[in-house]
Amino acid sequence: MNRRRFLTAIPGGLLGLSLRPVWAEATHLTALEPRPKGPPLALEDIDGQHHRLEDYRGRVVVVNFWATWCPPCRDELPSLQRLWEQLRDAGLVVLGVNVGEDADRIFFFTADYPVDFPLLLDQDSATIDRWPVRGIPTTFIIDPEGRIAYRAIGARDFDHPRLLERLRALGLD
Repeated sequence: MNRRRFLTAIPGGLLGLSLRPVWAEATHLTALEPRPKGPPLALEDIDGQHHRLEDYRGRVVVVNFWATWCPPCRDELPSLQRLWEQLRDAGLVVLGVNVGEDADRIFFFTADYPVDFPLLLDQDSATIDRWPVRGIPTTFIIDPEGRIAYRAIGARDFDHPRLLERLRALGLD
């Protein structure tokens, strides 16, 4: 079974905290029922092009909040790229929302982690504050009606067949 290890703090132990391993399946998505409407998202990408979530109504959208300094974010970026390559012709949209960094930093970062889906700039963290993000990476799957169908907190293998099947079931061609 493909799993990733996450550590969480629990009461007790050194300085009031101890660490214990928590295993999260790398293909797990949490379904949100009822599906809440996706919060506002209106940002520029690193090329200066505007993207608004509402512009993608009628399509399945993956919104991934990440940062270059985040190791799990770096781990999952290649799988997001492969997901994009596999399903973009079926109508999937992938938006990587970088939190707190500028276009130059992201541009140089993509030399080592090449992606060709839009990388959006949330430099002042105003957008991430509107979304139910508990940490990064956090990813939301938006259904064609603009509602949050799934959430994933932590890195995932986004090109895994189980995740591809769930995305297709939302209405991809």
